Amino acid sequence: MSKTLNLIVFLLSNFALIGQVSPPQADSRLYDIANAPSPERIQKDIEKLVSFGTRHTLSDTTSETRGIGAARRWIKEEFEQISADCGGCLDVSFQKSLVPAEGNRRIPEDTWVVNVLAIQRGTLYPNRYVIMSGDIDSRITNPLNGKDESPGANDNASGMAGTIEAARILTKYQFPTSIIYTGLSGEEQGLFGGKIMAKMAKEEGWDIVGILNNDMIGNIEGIDGVIDNTTFRVFSEPSPANADERLQTWHRFYGGEVDGPSRQIARYVDRLTEQYTTNLNAIMIYRLDRFGRGGHHRPFNDEGFPGVRIMETHEHYDRQHQDLRIENGIKYGDVIEKVNFEYAAKLTGVNAITLAALAWAPPPPNNVMIGGAVRPSTKLQWEKVNDPNVLGYKIYWRDTTSPQWQYSKFVGDVSEHTLTNIVIDNYLFGVASVGKDGNESVVVFPTSLIPRRRR
Repeated sequence: MSKTLNLIVFLLSNFALIGQVSPPQADSRLYDIANAPSPERIQKDIEKLVSFGTRHTLSDTTSETRGIGAARRWIKEEFEQISADCGGCLDVSFQKSLVPAEGNRRIPEDTWVVNVLAIQRGTLYPNRYVIMSGDIDSRITNPLNGKDESPGANDNASGMAGTIEAARILTKYQFPTSIIYTGLSGEEQGLFGGKIMAKMAKEEGWDIVGILNNDMIGNIEGIDGVIDNTTFRVFSEPSPANADERLQTWHRFYGGEVDGPSRQIARYVDRLTEQYTTNLNAIMIYRLDRFGRGGHHRPFNDEGFPGVRIMETHEHYDRQHQDLRIENGIKYGDVIEKVNFEYAAKLTGVNAITLAALAWAPPPPNNVMIGGAVRPSTKLQWEKVNDPNVLGYKIYWRDTTSPQWQYSKFVGDVSEHTLTNIVIDNYLFGVASVGKDGNESVVVFPTSLIPRRRR
């Protein structure tokens, strides 16, 4: 056999292996998506939401021009127009529930709380979802005041406008996994919109990869005097709120108390921001939400679904939950003049690339296990995903005190791998599925030991 023929045979026999040595290091589509949000369109949408005067949960629901009823109908119409532009790619609907006054101090009379949902169905996993949310409602000083002006420009017309803009961008693409764009109501009265949607998701058995709750993404001038348009915060709970006794015991002896699914979503946002955006950094806050406060990702966390809050770094409390007024020369109120539309567009881009990457990525590996006590190496084992898009799997590890995964190794389309001379005592580990386009699932932290083989 000639040398040339030998070379051809060698290349053919190793072609598949060569193609799997490493996945693509980037998805060029995500660079485009990160830069696609329009500050002008976001400004226009915020102006429209502010024009309803008040969007308080207890405000007018019948007027065509004022109150939360007019606002939610306009949001639904915007999603319907986006759907028309993409050939009917969105299922748009209202989701509502009657919240009783009894037992709810911010609901003085039985009130319908109405969400707006726009679902972009996945081609492979129509019942698997990544979600972006903004809040429809607004409030001023008195949480029961549904009459007076409550523009809610930043809190939270900015998050709602960002969600609408993300839908405009991502409906130009197709994804294996479904994406939900939603406006949630009743946030200021007790997170009722999120509770309604999370409860339905639980009852109907939704497979939720994660929810990105956007609550205030347009302010760059902080009460602390700092002006900053280069950072934002990602709040995430450390471990599932419904963790059982077995998982708590695992955390105590094997680690993972800061490695729950929501925390992995936060790390995912951080990694994508670093790779696909410029002059923007994610600050991971190791807390469910701001100190003693809440947001619409919490009801999903309470039901066991992963979710994070994405928001500005520097808040200005004179512009939150305030009657419009001037006192001692200080202007109070959440007015549109204080919203930075370019910054809101940047944070919308972060959401869009996260939604897209998660929706393009294969599902994460199942039943991730670990072993290696009193050994010189660490072994991980998992159940492979039945997905035509899977290229293989990547193992991540980091120092136990590091907030982000520091090291990784793509190990191919296998179901186990041993990290030689990596001592299990000194690191934390996880495994992610990797698609042929390079997009990865969230990292899965092992929560069981590899069974010992009987001799």
